[in-house]
Amino acid sequence: MIDKKINVLIFPAGSEIGLEIFNSLRYNLHVALFGASGKSDHAKYIYDKEHYVEDNFYITSPDFIDNFKKVLSQLEIDVVFPTHDSIALFLAEHRDSFNAKILTSSYQTVLIAREKKLTYNLFKKFDFCPQIYDYPFIQIPLPVFIKPNIGQGGKGAYLISDKEELISKFNNELDLICCEYLPGEELSVDCFSNKKRELLFVGPRTRERIQIGISFHSASVPLTPEIQAIAEELNKNLEIRGAWFFQIKKDRNGKFKLMEFAVRQASTMALYRQIGVNFALLSIFDGLDLDVNILNNNYFIELDRCLFNRYKMNLEYDRVYIDFDDTIIVENQVNETAIRFLYQCKNKKVKICLLTKHAFDLDESLRKYYLAKNLFDEIILLKSDDDKAQSIDPEKSIFIDNYFFDRERVSKELNIPVFDVDAIESLLS
Repeated sequence: MIDKKINVLIFPAGSEIGLEIFNSLRYNLHVALFGASGKSDHAKYIYDKEHYVEDNFYITSPDFIDNFKKVLSQLEIDVVFPTHDSIALFLAEHRDSFNAKILTSSYQTVLIAREKKLTYNLFKKFDFCPQIYDYPFIQIPLPVFIKPNIGQGGKGAYLISDKEELISKFNNELDLICCEYLPGEELSVDCFSNKKRELLFVGPRTRERIQIGISFHSASVPLTPEIQAIAEELNKNLEIRGAWFFQIKKDRNGKFKLMEFAVRQASTMALYRQIGVNFALLSIFDGLDLDVNILNNNYFIELDRCLFNRYKMNLEYDRVYIDFDDTIIVENQVNETAIRFLYQCKNKKVKICLLTKHAFDLDESLRKYYLAKNLFDEIILLKSDDDKAQSIDPEKSIFIDNYFFDRERVSKELNIPVFDVDAIESLLS
């Protein structure tokens, strides 16, 4: 049983992985979320000041452990989610230095995951391990694929078809790996292993439209015996605990080979989260030595992601004046962005005034669109030729209206911020 909120620190908080963990836990009644970053990033747009720390948190700093311990103590952190491979390795190595629980696997397992040479050496006897070629590359089949021993996101990886170029690459950078070219389908496989080293979930997904090493489009695919077998061998030969994943790609004969694995959350685990597998929450409960079960709705799902905007403005307001037609209601449908903003106002105790020239019975229209009349602190119904500016108290107020000439008049006469419908998103927190 959980008798108090679990204080969870996501570090670094602003990475795509950190944002996925935030989204996984933000509504959970058992968790209080905190973020920490070593540089200014998107995290400061999603955490309030009491739940976010931004400082010189770099593991290469000699003062890192002491500074990080102070933060953990000040925020009374129970568990830490590392969201970068190098940071996970460092925290795993020094986990005894911290009072908080570090949610990652054993140091040796994290080290093997971090260095591909160690990964391939451990699994070289298995048929899912790709063929690795050694310098000076005598009689090797071209093309081959080279990549850094330590790296992520496809950085520094090359397909090489010329032997002279290959030798040149290794002469300039020794810590590289040369492996067989895998031309076929590529998948990521999301997994979860519990405290007993039982493999509770295996979920393959596609990797499509890859940018900055992240799948911007991904879809679930059926779990095959081949993929299940690879997952089981990884789990059996490593001390894995919590959320983890591995990447596989088909060789020339259509057989999946292991590219790499990581013992941390992946940002695209959001895919399986939508059908019931909340990897972050499972990792917390398992990390606290609780028994966990997997709830999997087990239907096809696909994910597509894009850049998402958040805004911060030095704007304070106590009252919102908002139009009805073509603002709250657009093309005979409720504007979901506007409604989200209005409920945000209710949560923040900001007064909402409906200022409208609606030509029909307003009560009937509100009922038609399932809008409660008491959503609004005040309703001002105007005639078609009335001046909206005359009905606005400008003290700490803003005005939202689709009609340019009304916005222009209110702005000039009252000198208050005015917003078109498309700009409501800038008011969302």
